[in-house]
Amino acid sequence: MLKRVVRIIVQIGILNIFYYMGVGIVALLHVPLPGSVIGLLLLALSLNFKIIKVEYIQDGAGFLIGVLTLFFIPATVGVIDYPELFSTTGLLIMLAVIVSTLISIYVTGLLSQMVEKKELAKKETEAIVEEREGELTVD
Repeated sequence: MLKRVVRIIVQIGILNIFYYMGVGIVALLHVPLPGSVIGLLLLALSLNFKIIKVEYIQDGAGFLIGVLTLFFIPATVGVIDYPELFSTTGLLIMLAVIVSTLISIYVTGLLSQMVEKKELAKKETEAIVEEREGELTVD
């Protein structure tokens, strides 16, 4: 149990290192993106190029996702301080958030399907090549 807790803490530390690397890049290069986004891109590239393995961050990321809703409670309660959000303008803002969220989900789904189709086609091509390599031909 203690070993698992320490592993999660270390993995969260690794995720924080990527965050602070992103913050540092933004501070040095004055990139017009948040440091967290740059850090996330660095993490994605590191995972993609297998610089770090998924196992190095899997438990820590899973823990953070599990408690993610707790991070939104203060923002939700803070909405009470702004009664104008319950007016027509507020409803339009909420509508824009809902529509943009639905569009994001839709586009993410389409992209996921495209990636999955490419992966399946790649696997099928590899299987066909392996079958052909196993065949003996006589000319």
